[in-house]
Amino acid sequence: MAIVKRSQTQSVDSDERARPRDLAGLIALLQDPNPTARRWAARDLCAFPDAAAALVARLPTETESAVREAILMALTEIGGTVAVAGLVECLRSDDAALRCEAIGAMKLLPDAVAPIMEGLLEDANPDVRIFAVNVLESLRHPDVEKWLLKVIDQDPHINVCATAVDLLGEVGTSDAIAALNRLEQRFAVEPYIVFAADLALKRIQES
Repeated sequence: MAIVKRSQTQSVDSDERARPRDLAGLIALLQDPNPTARRWAARDLCAFPDAAAALVARLPTETESAVREAILMALTEIGGTVAVAGLVECLRSDDAALRCEAIGAMKLLPDAVAPIMEGLLEDANPDVRIFAVNVLESLRHPDVEKWLLKVIDQDPHINVCATAVDLLGEVGTSDAIAALNRLEQRFAVEPYIVFAADLALKRIQES
């Protein structure tokens, strides 16, 4: 049974790959009822930078996890402002899984994300600001600490600051000491902030 099933799967994959592989054909396949066709289309579209808009348009409505993964992989390979803008919109989605997937993809695009990070950290929605801090967790960019220090110095929302101070405990340097002390003073009646700031200070001083 397993051998027959594998053969059938290979046949389906072969059939889907035999369809038109130009940009227009691949974009059309993103709407195909067969998820295998959509997955292969998304994977092949990584070779077409102009496909970013179609990929981000499909992402919020795609229900198959394997297809969504292929779309996200294509977007991270394409990169650029269109891809990042689409991922940012996913941060505003009610779909928690989609938000997490978008955060993971944005972490892989430091050069494209960096120019918009300050705007994300000043977004009117505190949840988006928290998600932006989550992106910083693995974003390989030299300004990560600077952005986090600005958050704990200026953001009025306790949950945003709590997320930022937790990360500073992992990536902070001696440059963060003064800002962490100010944060403790600003949220002196909030036990978690005081605890997290003290922990971050201890880790920095011991490193």
